[in-house]
Amino acid sequence: MSSMAKASFADDGSLADGGIDLNMEQGMAEHLKDVILLTAIIQVLSCFSLYVWYFWLLAPGRALYLLWVNVLGPWLTADNSAAAQEPNEKKQRRQERRQMKRF
Repeated sequence: MSSMAKASFADDGSLADGGIDLNMEQGMAEHLKDVILLTAIIQVLSCFSLYVWYFWLLAPGRALYLLWVNVLGPWLTADNSAAAQEPNEKKQRRQERRQMKRF
């Protein structure tokens, strides 16, 4: 984990990658921290029962959920942009006409 937190620099001395901070609340660091916490909890609880290892199924389950919510769901339920764009143009023309009448 310490290698992920180190900053990397380009040949000219400029910063190429600032590294990952596990205390960040957005991005990959949040998911990485969740996996680390899940691993620690499973290791502790596995002292009491071997069936606790099934909790590891939560990690791919959450990954599939995030994939559906952020990528697949919006992509599959997206409207056709050409059909959605045409009424917007009509509304814009009407608004322009109304504004011209006011002035």
